[in-house]
Amino acid sequence: MKAAELRNLTNEELMNLLEEKKRTLMNLRFQNVLGQLNDHSQISKTKKDIARIKTILRERELGVRR
Repeated sequence: MKAAELRNLTNEELMNLLEEKKRTLMNLRFQNVLGQLNDHSQISKTKKDIARIKTILRERELGVRR
């Protein structure tokens, strides 16, 4: 997801999405270890999504507007 799309979500929705992305990342890592993962770029994309979500939550916590 793009940062602009994420900024339109509420904090609760972002927290739920963050948990979902963390579970997805864990599953992708397991698939990678087992050799079942075809698209390895999914891992880095998911990690970047997690970072975007955390950044937006932190911005809101600090009161930074973008």
